[in-house]
Amino acid sequence: MKKNIAVLPGDGIGPEVVKQGVRTLKKIAEIYDHEFIFKYGLIGAIAIEKTGNPLPEKTLQLCKKSDAILFGAIGDPKYDNNPSARVRPEQGLLKMRKSLGLFANLRPVKIFPELISSSPLKEKIIRGTDFIVIRELTGGIYFGFPRKRINNGTTAIDTSRYSVSEITRIAKYAFELALQRKKKVTSVDKANVLETSRLWRETVIKISKNYPSITLNHMFVDNAAMQIIKRPTDFDVILTENMFGDILTDESSVLAGSIGMLPSASIGNKTALYEPIHGSYPKAKGLNTANPLATILSVALMLKISFNLNKECQSIEKAVTQTIKEGYRTYDIADNQTPKKKILGTEEIGTLITKKIF
Repeated sequence: MKKNIAVLPGDGIGPEVVKQGVRTLKKIAEIYDHEFIFKYGLIGAIAIEKTGNPLPEKTLQLCKKSDAILFGAIGDPKYDNNPSARVRPEQGLLKMRKSLGLFANLRPVKIFPELISSSPLKEKIIRGTDFIVIRELTGGIYFGFPRKRINNGTTAIDTSRYSVSEITRIAKYAFELALQRKKKVTSVDKANVLETSRLWRETVIKISKNYPSITLNHMFVDNAAMQIIKRPTDFDVILTENMFGDILTDESSVLAGSIGMLPSASIGNKTALYEPIHGSYPKAKGLNTANPLATILSVALMLKISFNLNKECQSIEKAVTQTIKEGYRTYDIADNQTPKKKILGTEEIGTLITKKIF
C-alpha cells in the first residue's frame, strides 16, 4: 500500500512527539511492505513566525492532497499571554478543521490497568473504563458569528450556532459507532438553558429512532462532567457539541493518568487528521520529557480508520501495551514505585516501542 501523509509538527513539544509517530509509521511500512510518503507543512505559531499566517495556503493544499494528516500541537506563550493579538496559532487549527470538513472528533478513553496508580482517582472507580467521546468539531461557539467587541471594546460577543444538518451528521456517526461497541449513546447538552442544545436534543432523538437497538440517554454537561469522574465505566459512546467535547475530553485524561496518553482522530468526508489531545506544553520543549504515547496511538488510529490496516494498528497497540506492562514509563506517568532506569525520555520510549512492533 502506498499512502501520502501530511506531517504538521506545529509548536512546542509537537515536533518531538510527531517524530516518534513518524518513526512508528516507518517501522510499520518496513515490516508490512507499505510505502508511506511524508511531506511536512507549517501550522501554528511557527507558521506565523515564518509566513505571517497560522495556516499557510501551501499547508492547506498539502493536507487536501494527502491521504491522512499527522498533527502535533499548536500554541505559544507569546500569543497566550497577549489577548489582543489579532493573529493567533489556534486560528490555523480552526481554519484547517473547517476547510477540510473535519466534523467528527473521536477521542477514545481506555485505561491501561498498569497505569491505574497514575490516576488520582480510586482504582475501584476507574478500572474497566472504556468509552469514546464523539465531539462535533466544525460548529458551535468556536465558529459562530457574530464574534466581535462592542461598546469601545468593553463588551464581547461570541455566538453559538448549530443546524439540524450538522447535528444529524455527527449523531449518525455516533450511533453507527455505537453499533460496533456496547450499543449505548449518552448525548451531552445544556438543553435546560441553551436553544442550540434544545435543537441538539430534538435532532438526536429523531435520529435515534433509526437505531432501535441503541440505548440513548441524555445528560446535561455539568452533570456529565461529574459522572465521568464518579462512574466512568457507565459510559460507552458520549456524543456532544464542540466546546463541551473539548472540555470533557481534557477532563477524561485524569482517568488515564495523563493527558499524554489520549489519542484522537478528526474525521471528514475526504480525509482525516490524527493528533494527541494534549497541547504544545512549551515548558517541556526540547527537554526530551514529553510523552509520545498519545501520538503513537493516534498513528494506530490512522492505520485503522483511514487505511483499513487493522493488523498494523493492533501491532502498534500491542507494542505500547507491552512497553507499559514491562514497567517503562515517561515522566508524566511514573510514580514513586517506578525504578529510575525505567523512566524514559521521549526518544527512548519511542525507540523501545518501535523495536517491539512486529
